[in-house]
Amino acid sequence: MATVTDKAVPATDTAAAPAPKASDRWRGTPAVIGLRILVIVVALVLWQWMSGPVLPEYAVSNPTDVFDALTKMLGSASGWTNIRVTAVEVLAGFGLGVAAGTVMGLVLGSFPLLGRVLEPLVAALNGIPKIALAPLFLLFFGIGSWSKITIAMTGVAFVVFYNIYLGLRQRERELVEVVQVMGGRRHHVLGYVTIPTLAAPFFAALKTGGPLAILGVIGGEFIASSEGVGHELFTAAQNLDAPNEFAGLIVLVALTLALNGVLSALDTYALKCLGLAARRNRPQPKK
Repeated sequence: MATVTDKAVPATDTAAAPAPKASDRWRGTPAVIGLRILVIVVALVLWQWMSGPVLPEYAVSNPTDVFDALTKMLGSASGWTNIRVTAVEVLAGFGLGVAAGTVMGLVLGSFPLLGRVLEPLVAALNGIPKIALAPLFLLFFGIGSWSKITIAMTGVAFVVFYNIYLGLRQRERELVEVVQVMGGRRHHVLGYVTIPTLAAPFFAALKTGGPLAILGVIGGEFIASSEGVGHELFTAAQNLDAPNEFAGLIVLVALTLALNGVLSALDTYALKCLGLAARRNRPQPKK
């Protein structure tokens, strides 16, 4: 009599780990940096080649002349004085704008009735181009630094205000009630609900406000100033000095990248302290 015996086959994972796709290998940080450098090099080569035969050299200059102008600017005391003046005005206007916008957003967001009354007025003031207010600020503060700081402050303040104000309005009321039911007081609601809710929109406002502060300062220096990078840009444009014009633009780009780098590092550190970094870095489900 024949018998059939079932032998247990051990379950072994013989499938090897899937090899990374070719497209995934090009998404790493070193590859991205290499591609960025390649793009910049190609752009500089095309610029040098097209300056003269294709584009008028007096309008676009060329990389070698711009490099010489930038070297002279960074090698002179007056060049560093202009950079320092613009940097101080940008930082002061940015800081005051963040402070003013945060206070406005917290006050109007914490008192709904006051927010409903003043929100149309704030929207009307925000609709005025900030550079259009420059002549008014020049009348009040003169051609010194405070007129540029005020222009930069107004642009940053409205951006921060709206992010804080709308963040408070979108705060989940259920979470606030849960904290209150568990015996939490105002500082508990602030620490466990309000600050984590406002962290992301607040730092988004900072990154948006940085370029606005630079734009306000340069616009003010264009209109009336005796020093600063914007003053040098305006002088170079009047003299049809393209190399110095592009050298000033490179300084502004470097200033923007430096400010954005500081804000990005601060954003990462703050979210890590609040325990929100893991939520941001969580991979999104594939559709």
